[in-house]
Amino acid sequence: MLADLSPLIAATAQWLTCAYPSGGGALASALCEVQARQAVTVAAWLRYPTPVDAALVGMAGPGGSARLDWITGADDPGDQDTDAHAWRTWVDEVVASWAACLLSDPELAGRAVAALAESSHTARTPAAFRRLVAPDESDRRAAALLRHPDLLAPVTALHQDQLMTLLKPGQPA
Repeated sequence: MLADLSPLIAATAQWLTCAYPSGGGALASALCEVQARQAVTVAAWLRYPTPVDAALVGMAGPGGSARLDWITGADDPGDQDTDAHAWRTWVDEVVASWAACLLSDPELAGRAVAALAESSHTARTPAAFRRLVAPDESDRRAAALLRHPDLLAPVTALHQDQLMTLLKPGQPA
């Protein structure tokens, strides 16, 4: 059974960094990508908490980026080479929305990471998400667009209620 979320995580993080790019050079782009990947990883692990959940999304597919592209006003990838944009089919809208919520609210990100403490994803190795939960000044500068609550609002609004319900105290992760 395929329980690997890495294609979904990579595609969704790539979508976020394409939609909200870094304004700096190579280092800033790398820092922005790391923050996006950490947020998407936490969101994906919350969304698909068990190997069975991960296997099911692997078989059914996450849905793609079409609605996210429309909401953010991104260029229509339908006009471009479909092979070059096949990765967009692996973007998960809910995971992107939850990741946007985490990126725009460090306190919520901390609660989300804490909720993963007992999950099957972190059972073997504790995961550290420092750039997500405690970004320093260079992280914030590199991901100014990616962490801007007003810019992320259309994406966070899509599925924020589900994330807030999941992270309520006393809720199982």
